Amino acid sequence: QAQLVESGGGLVQAGDSLRLSCVASGRTFSTYSMSWFRQAPGKEREFVAGISWNTISTDYADSVKGRFTISRDNAKNTLSLQMNSLKAEDTAVYYCAVRSSRWAAIGRSIYGYDSWGQGTQITVSS
Repeated sequence: QAQLVESGGGLVQAGDSLRLSCVASGRTFSTYSMSWFRQAPGKEREFVAGISWNTISTDYADSVKGRFTISRDNAKNTLSLQMNSLKAEDTAVYYCAVRSSRWAAIGRSIYGYDSWGQGTQITVSS
């Protein structure tokens, strides 16, 4: 399994921006698609955004499309999530995750990922 460390969370006001980062190790980062998920209190973990191993494809949940941008730097083993126009409903713990299989496409189900970061809390006050 890969080791993932997220950073960049915090407390912000509605309308603000934040950038999350996830540094990966222990796996050939450039051959695995990766995604961001989030989990709010009392809710299931949900897909937020994903990017393919070769950066050609991205996918976003409808709730964040147009506000969030996922990117990766394979040379630095880093996954990022730029979040703009944050809303109170974006409040959650955010996790980065690595697909279980090399060369696999982006997936929205948590069951397609075998490595997870520890999570970073984002709280958006209204």
